[in-house]
Order: sequence, then C-alpha cells, then structure tokens
Amino acid sequence: MANASTAVTYTPRLLQAGIFYLDAGAMFGMIPRVVWSRWFPESGQFAIDAKNRMPLQQNSLLLESSDGKLVLIEAGIGEKMTPKEQGLYGQQTQPDGTPRAIHHALDEAGCDPRAIDAIVITHLHFDHAGGLTRFAGSSDKVVSTFPNAEIFVQRQEIDDALANKSTMHKTYLPSHLTPEIKERFRPVGAEAEILPGLTCFPTPGHTWGQQCARFTDPKGRTVAYISDVMPTKRHARPTTNMAYDVEPYTSMNVRTALLKQAHEGDWLLVLDHDPEHEAFRVVEEEGQLTLAPDQI
Repeated sequence: MANASTAVTYTPRLLQAGIFYLDAGAMFGMIPRVVWSRWFPESGQFAIDAKNRMPLQQNSLLLESSDGKLVLIEAGIGEKMTPKEQGLYGQQTQPDGTPRAIHHALDEAGCDPRAIDAIVITHLHFDHAGGLTRFAGSSDKVVSTFPNAEIFVQRQEIDDALANKSTMHKTYLPSHLTPEIKERFRPVGAEAEILPGLTCFPTPGHTWGQQCARFTDPKGRTVAYISDVMPTKRHARPTTNMAYDVEPYTSMNVRTALLKQAHEGDWLLVLDHDPEHEAFRVVEEEGQLTLAPDQI
C-alpha cells in the first residue's frame, strides 16, 4: 500500500455541461408540492418554471492525477436528443443553437476528449452517460466522444442497462450503449479502487447499480462525487426520494448513511445536479445533518 508521501492525489476541475429541466413533483416523489415548493425562490433562474419543472445542472469533474492521468467523472446528456426531446427537457444550447454537451465544457477547459484516460459513470441513464457518444461532424453517425478512455461502471448497472431494467421510459438508450462503448466498459464489483487513489463505491436505490466516486485532492481533502442518491442540496433529507428511484426505501437508507459518513469524515461533496452550487460540507444543525456550501 502506498504511504502518505507517495499516495496518488487528484486535482479536480468543475465542468458544467448545461442546464436542463425535470418535473419537480417527480424529483421529490411522495413529498407534496406544498412542502417542496417552499424550498425554491419564487422567481429567477432557480425557480420552478411554468411547466412545473425544476432546473438541474450537469456537473462533471475533470481530474488530473499526480501520476499524470486524466479522469472524467460523468458525461452528461450529450448532443443527440431530437428537437422535441430538447424542448421537453429544456436542454441548454450553445450560441449557435446546438445542444450543449460535455465536449463543449472540455473544450473550454482546454482538454481534448481524446486525452481522457478513464471515465467514471455513476449510472447509465441518459443524463449521465449520453455524452459518451456524439455525432461525427454533421452526419447522423454516432461515434465515441472519448475514444481512448476506459469506462468504469458497476457491473450490476451494466447488466441492467443492457437489459433496459428501469422505472423510466427511454433512459438506457442504444445511442450511448453502442458496441464500441460496451467494449470499453470496465465492470466494477461493489467498492473498488479502480485507479490508484480513486475509489468507486455502490449507492443503490435510484438504480440497483448506481455508484459514487471518492479521492483525495492535493490539499489532503477527501472529495466524493455524489450521484442521484442526492442530486441537489434540496435532496439532503431522508425522505427526499425521487419518483424515478427503483427502490425508494433503499435510497433513503443509503442517503442517510452517506451523510453520516461524510460528516464524520469531513468529506467535500460534489453534487451531480445542483444548479446553484456544486460543492458542500455536511454540517449538523439542530440535531439534523444538512449541507453547507464550500469550494472545490
């Protein structure tokens, strides 16, 4: 085992692949509107829109390891949705009108997608894995966005995605589960160190095979990228399950345990969908664990 002086660390950089919208009622499951509506401003870019949708960001992390590897956590929706689907989800567009995708965020960061060595995908729903593929130029041919990267996903998630086991219609899409992508899947079994200093650990409930990722940054902080077990700061409550969760009770228990572990370990949490702020610490207020904004 590497000692503290030789341990691999990862320098994180936030990438945002764009705002999109989902039905707010579905995002909070059995919690009634009279309750969750109080958690949002009445107006502005973070308010509930006229279609009862809440804004979500596609937060990804670009990690540069101390041993020279580039790792991407999460690939976002991508650019392949039809115009009707783009409107349904209110997908953010680029100035030229094309859908904003992870490769735009990488370009802004000065990173060529071909330079990515490894990708962690928390689960294979379209809004997390759609960006694994993109159109080849102006054609409708779908190609890999990251042709040189290994793709780390929980084995259970891979099996379920290929069998299309989901509570949602059209979320495990063939356009991001192409033969080329499947060949580069590296199945993860339960909790595992997939690269030196980078660990994936299961957080089932939203899907049976969902995972999160954890690493140490150069400041010595434990940083955890949190998937849809807690997509936004408003979901840091035991009962804030989504209607999309395959096992709400499991999700509740996993989220509660995750908050406790993060509080005890003083982890920095990066949430995958919070549109207002991406990084948080877990703090205790009036006997309850909640999130306080921090910085990556």
